Amino acid sequence: VLECICDARLPLSELNKKSSLRVVHKHGPCSQLHRQDKANIPTDAEILRQDEARVKSIHLKLARSSGSSNVDQIDATNLPAKDGSVVGSGNYVVTVGLGTPKKDLTLIFDTGSDITWTQCQPCAGSCYQQQDPVFAPSQSSTYSNISCNSTTCNSLTSATGTKLRCSSACVYGIQYGDMSFSIGLFAKETLTLTSSDVFKDFLFGCGQNNQGLFRGAAGLIGLGRDKLSLPSQTALKYKGVFSYCLPSSASSTGFLSFGDTGASKSVKFITLSTVSQRSAFYGIDITGISVGGQKLSIAASVFTAGGAIIDSGTVITRLPPTAYAALSSEFKKQMSQYPMAPASKLLDTCYNFTKYSSVNVPKISFFFSGSVEVPIAAEGIFFVRSISQVCLAFARNDNDTDIGIFGNTQQKTLQVVYDVAGGRLGFATGGCT
Repeated sequence: VLECICDARLPLSELNKKSSLRVVHKHGPCSQLHRQDKANIPTDAEILRQDEARVKSIHLKLARSSGSSNVDQIDATNLPAKDGSVVGSGNYVVTVGLGTPKKDLTLIFDTGSDITWTQCQPCAGSCYQQQDPVFAPSQSSTYSNISCNSTTCNSLTSATGTKLRCSSACVYGIQYGDMSFSIGLFAKETLTLTSSDVFKDFLFGCGQNNQGLFRGAAGLIGLGRDKLSLPSQTALKYKGVFSYCLPSSASSTGFLSFGDTGASKSVKFITLSTVSQRSAFYGIDITGISVGGQKLSIAASVFTAGGAIIDSGTVITRLPPTAYAALSSEFKKQMSQYPMAPASKLLDTCYNFTKYSSVNVPKISFFFSGSVEVPIAAEGIFFVRSISQVCLAFARNDNDTDIGIFGNTQQKTLQVVYDVAGGRLGFATGGCT
């Protein structure tokens, strides 16, 4: 049984930074959601199934955004309803304050989404169960709706991909790849990140019809690239810079920091690329992979065919089939002394370590534009289903032209710095220490 080895404090590296939030795994023992809803903790199989659904959603979203600039104008009541629990969007949560007086809400943060939203009273349609009390706008003195005909309301189209008809108050709607959704009033409210970082008139979605997305959590923080995302709305103070470190395990903590608060001197920056003109995602240019210091023989065109993004909500990194085949083959070669285990549907390079007290695992590094090498922490190499089925935490896309995804398992313990205004992304090892 896992016990939480953390307390309410931030990692030492973040203690002196005022604009930092404590990050915990949504289903780990350090999370209030875990403590109050242990019966609904997903199994490893469910996590992988949810991850597949998220990846399919991302691929579909990017295919649509690159294929057409048209946006459907639809009626909010016509959005199809379907349980969204399989989306699996986001695995890490932070607690922020909303309203006056401030109400604490536990929200998933997601670099692949633009809009910040939370469930609101009254629930006009279908609302899922959450652990925090549902936010009540009527009890806040600083809440106000956005008008339907305002330029702010019109800007929702680029952030959500949909435009909902409204009469007086602005209505937002977000529909995900499996037809799950969040619909409600677009509004402004006071957002409190820390005691010294309070933002008046923060634009967010007050969801009154939400289907199943984020079981337990109160909603989502959008950290994408649109002008309605949290980094964009707070750019005057934070200059469009934020960073995070995802903890090494579900029983430890990381951080989410805003502003250039003294990133590690060892941060190596790469240039962000544009995936599509209507994408919230942060594009990256992968140029190579090494295993045990051996650079894999993969043509540069393999990585450029589909491009790649970094995503805080995808668990398992997705690679072009050609690149994955080379990685898996070399990894198996260097791990040949250990017995293989049965493959799962998603993960096909698995080992049985039942008879071993220690294992020598070859180092894996990713190379990005500008010859930047990012070593993957030991915690980021395997997905452990059991001691008898420990699998390489990488998977193949269906085609080389599908977009690659640098997932959160491989990001563990890295300090990842997003300099949105500067158009660059940085990595440093040992970020959570």
